[in-house]
Amino acid sequence: MKVQNNGYLSNWQVTEQYLNQNIKPGQVKTEEGLSFQDILEKKQPGEDVKFSKHAMQRLSNRNIELTSGQVERLKEGTAKAQKKGIKESLVLVDQLAFIVNIPNNTVVTAMDRQDAAENVFTNIDGAVII
Repeated sequence: MKVQNNGYLSNWQVTEQYLNQNIKPGQVKTEEGLSFQDILEKKQPGEDVKFSKHAMQRLSNRNIELTSGQVERLKEGTAKAQKKGIKESLVLVDQLAFIVNIPNNTVVTAMDRQDAAENVFTNIDGAVII
């Protein structure tokens, strides 16, 4: 194959350039200098707790506003449940109750003491009181 040398790379040259690189795993870094492996190792269980759409509606409808301290304790409770192998957990923080899907780190529903008047929680396999 004849490739012209006019200062531009052909598709073939670009393909060869990228395919023939000997990049080993862990060598590619982000702008911050972290490899993909570094990012994975930095991620800790229970670090990011998400709220489902249903949970967000419940918080809004019930006028529940979480403080940053309560969110941190919710994360802590989720991490403890994960370490114990719990899949669906009741996490109690102050006067608030949260049902959390532990594998997804997702709050499924939330309620305060008045809404949990019956004190019956179903479809959970563990509870964490923070």
